[in-house]
Amino acid sequence: MIPSLEALFSAPRHDTGHPDLALDSGFGGLDGDALDLVERRYGDRGLAVSREHFSSRNQDGDIVCTARERAGERIVGTLSVRFDGPEGLHADLLFKAELDDWRADGLRLCEFGGLAVDRHSHDPKRVLAQIFHLGYLHAHRRARCDRLVIEVNPRHTGFYRRCLGLVPLTAARHNPRVNAPAVLMSVDFASIREQIALWGGQPDQLACARSLYPLAWDEATEATMLARLP
Repeated sequence: MIPSLEALFSAPRHDTGHPDLALDSGFGGLDGDALDLVERRYGDRGLAVSREHFSSRNQDGDIVCTARERAGERIVGTLSVRFDGPEGLHADLLFKAELDDWRADGLRLCEFGGLAVDRHSHDPKRVLAQIFHLGYLHAHRRARCDRLVIEVNPRHTGFYRRCLGLVPLTAARHNPRVNAPAVLMSVDFASIREQIALWGGQPDQLACARSLYPLAWDEATEATMLARLP
């Protein structure tokens, strides 16, 4: 990964007793500790991982987001943000017809992948919520993408629907890249923006919201983070 931001983004710590998180992002492909985390977590699920799968297409400006716990500066979360371009998205391999329908309607697509959270993190839900929020800032607030797509193992569709509002749109198809079935899930970024505005920065409302959005940043913190993006 080629760093694009000079400093880590420090999100304010709520009174959870857990170490503070530092968020980082840069142009390029997954490598180093971030790739090690992805390989380890995907391997835990029995998924095949190829390093080429996470290589960068520099001409399209792919971005890697990472989260670290301040206590040990170790990476506890990763997320790849892949923008649509001449080479398309990874999801085109299985779901090109569905993606082309959106493209024909003039929608700008963005794909999240390489998502991994260290199971030994002190607060994995907060790691996921905030690294997802950072990816959203890059994809929607900065690049003005309209719709998010992800490929998910059918076993995990319930989690992503409940926690982040993504909707499954297809039956499972075999994904040769990881040698496992995959379902296309999607949500428009406007819906994500509404949920962040409604719940962000209110961790005490986690049970009420029944999603991870209360662990996202509040409006002021989001504005600070957005201003620091390249």
